[in-house]
Amino acid sequence: MTPPPRRFAQRMSSRGITLRQVAPNAVTAMALCFGLTAIRYGISGDWGRAVAAIIFAGVLDGLDGRIARMLHGESRFGAELDSLSDAIAFGVSPAIILYLWSLQSMPRFGWIVSLVLALSCALRLARFNASIDAAEHPRKAAGFLTGVPAPAGAGLALMPLYAWFITEMDLFRDWRLVGPWVVAMALLMISNLPTLGWKRLRVPPAWRMFALLLAGVFAAMLMVAPWHALLALTLGYLALIPAGIISYGRVKRRPAAPGPVPPEG
Repeated sequence: MTPPPRRFAQRMSSRGITLRQVAPNAVTAMALCFGLTAIRYGISGDWGRAVAAIIFAGVLDGLDGRIARMLHGESRFGAELDSLSDAIAFGVSPAIILYLWSLQSMPRFGWIVSLVLALSCALRLARFNASIDAAEHPRKAAGFLTGVPAPAGAGLALMPLYAWFITEMDLFRDWRLVGPWVVAMALLMISNLPTLGWKRLRVPPAWRMFALLLAGVFAAMLMVAPWHALLALTLGYLALIPAGIISYGRVKRRPAAPGPVPPEG
């Protein structure tokens, strides 16, 4: 006799997560540890390793979901762990690093600016979790996201650090530049702007070889000139934000597909 669905779900949950769910959750836990390690390096003033730890957390964050889908190991536990990891790695860690690096020199409001970044990341993730069970996701179905994702938001907020690593100019460490920039990037995370998702990033067939060449050059730049590569990547992402808004406007203006014709009679 087949057990009732609720009793069967309780029985399965009492057994814990399956082995195929361990791998993506382990990757998420690693991303969380990299985010916390970034804080450790920030406290000791090792800014290069602090930023590198957040970048590694971003790479792992991009892998855990794909590993889960590949192994069919998606779970609500994994989704909650991923949000917790993102809040720390891409909200709390960059906020503390930017405060220790620059914003603590800002009179009165330096810590408030750091809190804006951390809180905006948490609010974005809360909005995402609240919409998981929604019946329709029109933007997601069209290949768009709402606002800037948390990893991208953290990478954009850290752009003054990339420029400072490259030029060693105190201008990029000045709180007068860093403070408004951090607030702007925080607002992008919680905004309703449509941004391009992976499904919308398509390379025309005539440009595929050039895209492969560019990917290889970027990988080489990460080895020999990582801060130049990261600065170029974040500038490119910023340039894609207006493109996403324009593209979504075109999608909305398309006529809806006609529904089925009701039978006569």
